[in-house]
Amino acid sequence: MTYSPLRWAGRLPRLPLLVALFVLAIFTLTRLGLAAFAGVDMVPLGLWPGIFGKGLWFDVAVVSVFVAPVCLYEALLPNRWRASRVHGVLRLVWLWLSIALLLFGAVAEATFWLEFSTRLNFIAVDYLLYTREVIGNIRQSYPVGWILAAIGAAAALVTWWLAHAVRRADRVVLPRRQRAALLAAAVLAPLTSMVLASVEQMQGAGNAVAEELSGNGLFTLAAAMRRNELDYDRFYRTIDQPQADAVLARLGVHRPSPGQGATRHEQLAQPLAPFTRRPKNVVLISVESLSASFVGTYGGSGGLTPEIDALARDGLKFDHVFATGTRTVRGLEALSLGTPPIPGQAVVRRPGNEHLATMGELLAPQDVAPYFFYGGYGYFDNMNAYFGANRYQVVDRTDIPKDTIASENIWGVDDESLFDQVLRTLDQRPAGQAFFAHVMTTSNHRPFTYPEGRIDIPSPGGREGAVKYTDYAIGRFIAQAKSKPWFADTLFVITADHCASVAGKTQLPVDKYHIPLVFYAPSLLAAGTYASTLSQIDIAPTLLDVLGRPGGENFFGQSAFAAAPVQRAFISNYESLGYLRNGVLTVLMPKGKVESYRVDEHTLESTPTAVDPALLEEAIAYYQTASRAFKNGELRAPQAGAAAVARRPDARRQPTS
Repeated sequence: MTYSPLRWAGRLPRLPLLVALFVLAIFTLTRLGLAAFAGVDMVPLGLWPGIFGKGLWFDVAVVSVFVAPVCLYEALLPNRWRASRVHGVLRLVWLWLSIALLLFGAVAEATFWLEFSTRLNFIAVDYLLYTREVIGNIRQSYPVGWILAAIGAAAALVTWWLAHAVRRADRVVLPRRQRAALLAAAVLAPLTSMVLASVEQMQGAGNAVAEELSGNGLFTLAAAMRRNELDYDRFYRTIDQPQADAVLARLGVHRPSPGQGATRHEQLAQPLAPFTRRPKNVVLISVESLSASFVGTYGGSGGLTPEIDALARDGLKFDHVFATGTRTVRGLEALSLGTPPIPGQAVVRRPGNEHLATMGELLAPQDVAPYFFYGGYGYFDNMNAYFGANRYQVVDRTDIPKDTIASENIWGVDDESLFDQVLRTLDQRPAGQAFFAHVMTTSNHRPFTYPEGRIDIPSPGGREGAVKYTDYAIGRFIAQAKSKPWFADTLFVITADHCASVAGKTQLPVDKYHIPLVFYAPSLLAAGTYASTLSQIDIAPTLLDVLGRPGGENFFGQSAFAAAPVQRAFISNYESLGYLRNGVLTVLMPKGKVESYRVDEHTLESTPTAVDPALLEEAIAYYQTASRAFKNGELRAPQAGAAAVARRPDARRQPTS
């Protein structure tokens, strides 16, 4: 018989190829839609060829995984079943379901991009653990029924369009050689993609948004699952630990050795400038997603924060404060523990985070009652477990009487109801007892709902409405607190856990970490402005200093009122670690990579610059030492630290590298 290439090609298994082409089309259209949404201002057209060229590489890697079970099924399916009617119906049902899931994935990517301006990543992995809140948030924020109906209808239309091609593919009778080739493809294709493709290959465009667009959401999600925890010593640049200790000592960080002794209980009496006298109590309000750009006194437009603006005029306003991360748990970590953000999970979410040198653990032995108030369910992000294990009295949604709640959504009760509970709890404490109350709000979060009639933006009012409502709730809370006997002795602190958006042209856009910080205590503190750079990790030691309580040496942060504070800040995502000092942002990344950017003093825009060896050494010293300190149990409070060291046989420091 004469050999005919065309005849042989006609017998090739068509279904894997058909699936591969359709999946590639979905991925490409998703990338195109996200790029169009980002716009040419964020992603110039000149970067688009590289985005789609590199994107095709990642898409093919994912397609190889998608097609593997199809190849396996084709290889094992007996020829006599291929043309049966039952199999044909089941095949089309499978095809419809697969297409619907792919379209659902594309919609999920779009909604994630709207919130975070990134592909599915470490945050998405976290959210998979809290399906109740996440699904509830989606249901309250989007017309889920209509979206699912549209996905089902679109999948049915595509299935109808592909039905004839699928039936033709089923008529092809596969010989053993082709079945063997399909089996080999099912095994080798995904293994090859796992070996050759890496998320690091997304980098190189010099534009963070373009690099995100070049990736594939499922690929980055899988990578995030593998990298849920990042060991600093394994992935990042290191120096000898004695050298790191010396660098930190020059920068004013003199942390005690574990077990060095318990915290003293006496309180310093002399005033601390600029305070006329020391406060007895602190109320620390960390507002969900409150970017400095929303606040009028920081240049925000729209009149969204009249209450905070008034408090800033009458209090001490800090101009240049930067959050450590992009998640609430990062903000809570910084505000309670005062440590640079170690790579991977925040300490709040990690095992072994009990009895650390937190504000609660340090203040409780000094007869100061520490509280943590949260408007949602505190099991989310491990908040209850973390704060409870660090001697805070935790009050969350479950403790707020139903008849006192004005409104609520999936994330929690409205902020005014939370503040009402704060007042009730503080009124019920023993008379005269000093307190430290950390309040974490929830209203400035999608679906952005709040009680009607409070502000001039109807609920749900989007981000602007939520910011203005939270501002109203804060003003209402402080107005009510003025009638309390403890008001005159209390410092109110208003700040944020993180900013609302992290989208920018660099991996760590500095302006997206700029948060407000206002100290308000009209009988203790004159109005003023603090112009120096401050990190979120400096707030805890500053508050200890203001209270006149010892223990600040346990933090990596420093008091803003120290004799000569070092002006620097720490900003990060889950794997890029930034150190901002002297107008230069030094960024440590996995595989020992380092980048450096010159940061404009006024706009906070970043431009690449040469790495400064001295700043690099400082960045490594901070992040390496903080990471090792947590791993070795050296972040524990003095009382707990002594016991932990007695139990641990290994050396104080990891081997140098």
